[in-house]
Amino acid sequence: MNIKQLDPETINKIAAGEVIERPFSVVKELMENSIDAGASKITIEVKNGGKSFIRVVDNGSGMSKEDALISYHKHTTSKLVDLFDIHTLGFRGEALSSIAAISNLVLKTNNGEDGIEIEIEAGQLKQEKETGMNQGTTIEVTDLFFNTPVRKNYMKSREAEFSKIQDIVIRYALSNKDISFKLIHDEKEILNIPKSENMLNKIVDIYGIDMAKNLMQLESEGNIKIKGYAA
Repeated sequence: MNIKQLDPETINKIAAGEVIERPFSVVKELMENSIDAGASKITIEVKNGGKSFIRVVDNGSGMSKEDALISYHKHTTSKLVDLFDIHTLGFRGEALSSIAAISNLVLKTNNGEDGIEIEIEAGQLKQEKETGMNQGTTIEVTDLFFNTPVRKNYMKSREAEFSKIQDIVIRYALSNKDISFKLIHDEKEILNIPKSENMLNKIVDIYGIDMAKNLMQLESEGNIKIKGYAA
């Protein structure tokens, strides 16, 4: 068999599969975008363990029309100026383009001046229109991996996929005390974690007072500062 160069569409699908492995990967990347946008409230709604529907809503800074229309292109980012001076969770310009390449994606955003809604299918812009909404960003993802059947077949059961999503939401809620997180699965509220003054209060909200009472605080400061709790 002769060696041949892959076409750009196939390359994008393969690259997207390296960034987005499962539904929880989508949730993780979109939450990181919301956190980087300065959101104080993030709502995650999924259906069928995230296999059929994912929506992440935030009240962050939002995007301008111009930024929204290039946000799903590869290697486009507002976060990276210097590789040696990174202060955001995302910086590669890979997440949104990877998600858009292997799903149907709707992005709605308002930067406080104007709102825009765009629909993207397999990385291609299908529609754009003005929309009325509060400042922030909403991203809806459906038909995940519809054009990469091998990756789609790799997904596990509804319960297993949702367990991974719930775990990643809890992790980010614990490490971002100034942000409230809400998680809804199949129209049922599973988590509602308010913002808090400290991590311990978040632990109480998630795991209960009995668990919190049995935790030991850990703290260390040097070149890297570490603070947390252990059972």
